[in-house]
Amino acid sequence: MNIALVIAGGVGKRMQQDIPKQFLTVDNCPVIIYTLKAFQKHPSIDVIAVVCVAGWENVLEAYAKQFNITKLKYIVAGGKNGQDSIRNGLLKLREEYEKNDVVLVHDAIRPMVSDEIISDCIVTTRKYGSAISTIPCAEAMLETENGVQSLGSYPREKLRRTQTPQGFYLGELCDAHQQALEQGINNSVASCTLYVELGKQVHFSSGSEKNIKLTTTDDIAIFKALLSIKKAEWLK
Repeated sequence: MNIALVIAGGVGKRMQQDIPKQFLTVDNCPVIIYTLKAFQKHPSIDVIAVVCVAGWENVLEAYAKQFNITKLKYIVAGGKNGQDSIRNGLLKLREEYEKNDVVLVHDAIRPMVSDEIISDCIVTTRKYGSAISTIPCAEAMLETENGVQSLGSYPREKLRRTQTPQGFYLGELCDAHQQALEQGINNSVASCTLYVELGKQVHFSSGSEKNIKLTTTDDIAIFKALLSIKKAEWLK
């Protein structure tokens, strides 16, 4: 069993819009639906669960019906931060599925995730027990203490830029979240950082520059451009 756990529990303050950014409409379709469609059409994904920002559960359910997202089986309430939201979703999945089922944790605001990224995440998780979608770091990296100036650099070949999905066996990820609580780790920014903070090893799977995260209005503009390119590719 391969499960997509889509995290849509945030309000997107940096986007500075009146509604959560995952529910913004781009080309007559909500952002979160683009994301759910990617997992809906992937043949290896069996079930989708969404951790949803409070008050938007009914909206999500209506959109899922409208856009025929039939694999969506669970809508779970979000938490006070990302780690809390992921844990809420995992606790629900643990009630329904086996420990050796694979769960792919994915940001709702990464709507351009491809079949290839999802497939490689599943294969790598099955092989190594974890799979973090990543891309190389192409830019020069400067170290700073104050965010204003730098007196040193860091070798970019030693860095990877992380994305989602991030894959794990369901039982192991649930155990990691429990260990984090016991060790006082309560606001890790991602599943991969949670593992690293616990001293656990993670493995890389393939990401893409196109697999963007919609954080600011500039990202929305890039997303629209990528959509137009994708549509052009479909033209006969």
